[in-house]
Amino acid sequence: MFKKIISAFSGKTTESKAKDSKPKDNKSKAAASKPHDRSKYAKKPHKAAQKDNFKQSAKGNQKHKAAKAPVVNNWKPSDFVVEAVEGKTRFHDMQLPDSLMQGIQESGFQYCTAIQAQSLPSALQGRDILGQAQTGTGKSAAFLTAVINRLLTEPLEERFASEPRALIVAPTRELVMQIGKDAEGLAKHTGLKVVTIVGGMDYEEQRAKLRDHVVDILVATPGRLIDFMGSQDVFLDEVDVLVLDEADRMLDMGFIPDVRRIERATPPKGDRQTLFFSATFTEQIRRLIDQWTENPVEVTIEPERVATDNIDQKFLMVAGDEKFDVLCKYLNEEKIERAIIFANRRDITRNLCDKLNKKGLTSVLLSGEVNQQKRIKTLERFREGYVNIMVATDVAGRGIHVDGVSHVFNYNLPDDAEDYVHRIGRTGRAGTKGTSIALISEDDAFELPALEEYLGSKLKLEQPL
Repeated sequence: MFKKIISAFSGKTTESKAKDSKPKDNKSKAAASKPHDRSKYAKKPHKAAQKDNFKQSAKGNQKHKAAKAPVVNNWKPSDFVVEAVEGKTRFHDMQLPDSLMQGIQESGFQYCTAIQAQSLPSALQGRDILGQAQTGTGKSAAFLTAVINRLLTEPLEERFASEPRALIVAPTRELVMQIGKDAEGLAKHTGLKVVTIVGGMDYEEQRAKLRDHVVDILVATPGRLIDFMGSQDVFLDEVDVLVLDEADRMLDMGFIPDVRRIERATPPKGDRQTLFFSATFTEQIRRLIDQWTENPVEVTIEPERVATDNIDQKFLMVAGDEKFDVLCKYLNEEKIERAIIFANRRDITRNLCDKLNKKGLTSVLLSGEVNQQKRIKTLERFREGYVNIMVATDVAGRGIHVDGVSHVFNYNLPDDAEDYVHRIGRTGRAGTKGTSIALISEDDAFELPALEEYLGSKLKLEQPL
């Protein structure tokens, strides 16, 4: 009896004898070929033959050959010149594969941010990482670089489809889609396959991507991943690297039971690398860290540095009924490239967007009540410059990564001081300058003491122009 082994990239088929028992343990073979001993991180064989037999049935008894990195199109490391500067770390200093370096260059990176410089050396050695960092620090590029490097330097010859080697879990659809886009950019020349799964998108289309191809990097929201695990369309027991991003937000949104189930489906913490990122380390987060990581290297980027570096913050005292007029004045008079206006509730964002459009200030809305397809189109219009004003809620706006956001407006101060940092982190990214303007009415004044304590400084309140 024969079975077909399908090459994931060549499309050719060959004939080989069918196996009557469990398939070859490719991970043991890969581990044996490694040039140095990394037994702690070596792949373990399947726990039982019946699991392999079940997978064979679930996947049509087909194994896929791992991707081979394509020839880098006449690109040479010498094409990527970054001057050595004292006090700055270059990606050149990390001894990364050329195919990854080309992706880094094309993504516009030159020098490492603080979280990248402090976490990458240990992450590239296979250590677990515990990163305390807010949005806008470059943490996504940090863990993606470590993930891609590991998959390239420790390849497997073949495996089943639906078995990702790296799993990245994040709380919101927008953040997951942004991480997926960043991963595709960095891995563009590596031959690695990136798949993104989120709720609100076509289920069958995502299912086909999981079942029909080798998946190297899977980026997912917890709920949709649980769905695919339940339908046996994805198996996590071959995960080499587990990344949990914005763990504090997943805790706040009630996702931790789902994340526990996901984590239990991956190899034990000693048999995988775990990269754990959170803006805060509460007692609950610390307990999760103890359960899910092994001797992690801890890297902390102070929140006040994130909140103030490269961002000119203004706090304007206004009466509640004057907010809209003051906002319009600044939108008309400031040199706006792109602006994001944050408000606390969906009804406020909806009404605000309508009023701005009636004033001739073309705006788009991003909130939880907007369906996923429309969100994607809205973000693309904003990203490509067809419209330069976006009104958003915190949940919808948390995953926004758009270059060239010159201004962030806080129409209301958020109830949580940490959310203020996330909001203004949309501007002043990657070393550029940005402006944050908060409109403070009598209702917002109650939030000022907590914000001052969080930022560690007294806020200077000003009158509007």
